[in-house]
Amino acid sequence: MPQESAPHASPSTDPLATASPAHGDPGHGPHPPARTGVWFIGARGSVATTAVAGCAAVTAGLHPPTGMVTETPPFAAARLPAPGALVFGGHDIACVPLPKRAEELTTAGVLPPGLARAVRADLAAADAEIRPGGPQPGDIRGDDELITAFAADIVAFRERHRLARVVVVNVSSTEPLPAPGAARLAPSSLYATAAIRAGCPFVNFTPSTGLNTPGLLAAVAARGLPHAGRDGKTGQTLLRSVLAPMFVQRALTVRAWSGTNLLGGGDGAALADPAAAAAKNAGKERVLADVLGTAPEGEVHIDDVPALGDWKTAWDHIAFDGFLGSRMILQTIWQGCDSALAAPLVLDLARLVARAHERGLSGPLPQLGFYFKDPDGGSSALAEQFTELLSFADTLRDPR
Repeated sequence: MPQESAPHASPSTDPLATASPAHGDPGHGPHPPARTGVWFIGARGSVATTAVAGCAAVTAGLHPPTGMVTETPPFAAARLPAPGALVFGGHDIACVPLPKRAEELTTAGVLPPGLARAVRADLAAADAEIRPGGPQPGDIRGDDELITAFAADIVAFRERHRLARVVVVNVSSTEPLPAPGAARLAPSSLYATAAIRAGCPFVNFTPSTGLNTPGLLAAVAARGLPHAGRDGKTGQTLLRSVLAPMFVQRALTVRAWSGTNLLGGGDGAALADPAAAAAKNAGKERVLADVLGTAPEGEVHIDDVPALGDWKTAWDHIAFDGFLGSRMILQTIWQGCDSALAAPLVLDLARLVARAHERGLSGPLPQLGFYFKDPDGGSSALAEQFTELLSFADTLRDPR
């Protein structure tokens, strides 16, 4: 959900100052528990609600794990935490409880009929672990106070459930990029810093800033934590990452590539802000520039259509040259449910990053670029990214 701003104050110069200790982390004891925590930022939003309900449905055998790449045979030996071993909690500024949110998503056609009722206990258990986010209007706490409170919530969650580890995953609505020289950390960076202080890996599934500041990247490196991001690749950009290499491989010159997105829901409302839309579009455009070698003419437009709710439509218009300069056009239409596309990817990432943490890996994980518009390095072509992901799965196996 959107994280609203409060009056600004100077951020701490040391993100790890007054860090909440990771003492008592049972993951380092002689009998580590089998369960892994997933702490959502935006825990009552559509993506988090769909992920919690979907994980419970898969665990109970009510639905197959469609869209969960980690449930396919190449990952069978990677020793990822099982879906049934995930425990959910998080931060949010919204107050609608998860069972009610799931009912709303059922009415909207996002969740299948009867599922919210079937997994109500799981939704209620996750909702009981959601803590107030921020900063909210009227909150006079400075950055360091908020970070300390958020980190304490995460540590308490880990200790209360005797979790081996907790992965913090940002699925909140897109925020505008901070202004140069801003006196205060962006909300997503407050949560990212709290994750570091709590000794937790961080996944940024949004285009918001998160860890993407020099100070925070240095801090997470100093703590030896893995992290991944930014901005989940669920629809239009997923298709672009498949089509752009085709033009390069067939030596066809792309002259222009334009796109339009129609979407509603919380994301549509957030992206009605031109600054937030610019942050979102940067990743879409980067894929084309990386694969084609240059940015073609054309722009991506995002229109908020509240009546569409959680559903979105994306059009692409590609103008390209063929043999002897013949001019041709390819047009695509992508229609889908954003939360249903994103939720299995979020569960994949939580499991993969948790296992990376267990194996002692640290720093950015470019091998997970398959999931992101703006990955931490590597190719932007989906086929190459998938090859890297499969290789990463092999590295997660127990040493022979």
